[in-house]
Amino acid sequence: MTKPTPTLYLFGSAAPPVRDVARVIDEAQADGWDVCLGLTPTAARWLTDSLDALDALTGHPVRWDYRMPGQPDVWPKPDAIVLAPATFNVINQWALGITDKWIVGVVAEGIGKGIPMAMMPCVNRAFVNHPQFDRSIDTLREAGVRVLYGEDGFVPNEPGQGNPATYPWRSALDAVADVSDANSIT
Repeated sequence: MTKPTPTLYLFGSAAPPVRDVARVIDEAQADGWDVCLGLTPTAARWLTDSLDALDALTGHPVRWDYRMPGQPDVWPKPDAIVLAPATFNVINQWALGITDKWIVGVVAEGIGKGIPMAMMPCVNRAFVNHPQFDRSIDTLREAGVRVLYGEDGFVPNEPGQGNPATYPWRSALDAVADVSDANSIT
């Protein structure tokens, strides 16, 4: 009997590296994941011209909004979730439990469901200097989210100095595989 393909929810918010998400989906699929792509509404607007191709690439509709009551869920249940790139706004909303964005609602609920999750920010140093940022990072780590920030993930740059091509996507995919493997052992 073959083991079913695990499902990865790949969530992204509106930061420049999200424009490279098709390549990341390819990598995740090569790693053995069935990928479902979820975006913030702004990230979905940024990728409007690519949404049909992303649907075809994943075999699932790209989502960015809550479904209507009574509508069936069109995605399989997740085995793991990675949220990258995660903006300042999304990180703080998640840590504070503000779920007006669909992907934030899913990851907030995912903490309570014990879904293995990894998150990698994409923020500049000006945002990092805001006092809420470290509190939010600490809150998510304490809740069991694997946060890839600093030496083990994303290192912030000066405002306007980021290079989306250097965003460490591979680290995010490796981390979600690690947390997923760790949870399957326990």
